Amino acid sequence: MTLVSLFRTQDGRLCGYSVDGHTGYAPSGCDIVCSALSFLSITCANALESVARTKPHVQIDEENGKLRVALDEGQMTRETDIIMQVYRQGLDDLKAAYPNYVEITDSLLE
Repeated sequence: MTLVSLFRTQDGRLCGYSVDGHTGYAPSGCDIVCSALSFLSITCANALESVARTKPHVQIDEENGKLRVALDEGQMTRETDIIMQVYRQGLDDLKAAYPNYVEITDSLLE
C-alpha cells in the first residue's frame, strides 16, 4: 500500500504532500496503480513549477518509492491552491477505484 500524506497550513490550505511506498497492486513494471499515482504526483509537482511559477521543495528517493513536495507559505497563490485541489481530487478518485492500495492522510506541514 502507498501512503500519501497531504500537508496543510495552519489555516487548512494544501501546501504539499509526501508519497511513500509501492502499492503492491502488481509486480514492478506492471503496477497500474503505482504508475497512476506516480504520474499524478509528478505532474502536480511539475504544474506547481510551470503553471503556478513556483519552486516547490522536492525530494525524490526512487529506490524506496518516496517523493516529498512542499511549498513555503509565501509561495502559495490561487494557482497553487487550484493545482493542489486537483491533486487531491485525483488521489480521491484513485483511492475510490483501488481502496486497498492507496491510503490518504492529512497533517500540518512541519
